[in-house]
Amino acid sequence: MKLSNLGIQGSEEVVIIPLKALQLLNAIISNMAQGKSIALMPTDAEVSTQQAAEILNVSRPHVIKLLEKGEIPHKKVGSHRRILLQDVLKYEANFKSDRRKKLDYLAKEAQHLNMGYE
Repeated sequence: MKLSNLGIQGSEEVVIIPLKALQLLNAIISNMAQGKSIALMPTDAEVSTQQAAEILNVSRPHVIKLLEKGEIPHKKVGSHRRILLQDVLKYEANFKSDRRKKLDYLAKEAQHLNMGYE
């Protein structure tokens, strides 16, 4: 495990923390500086369809369609659907990866066909 020494301003105290924790703290502070909200949740936490929609930046009905098509695993608790946060995040990562591949392909095709895009 890589460790990093962290000095505290106005003090001679030095705190040793794992590099991953320092990177996480940096990401949190960067997002907060941009005015974004931060929520820390364990990845095994369950979220509602509305919360999943907010995470994915889509509508709740769209999330329900994804669940019904089996694209995101879920379970029902009574009449409510519950989704593991890690499954929502995995879907989001896969979606972004697929989108990037498709955009790269389209860009290559546009260059190959000399469509004027540079």
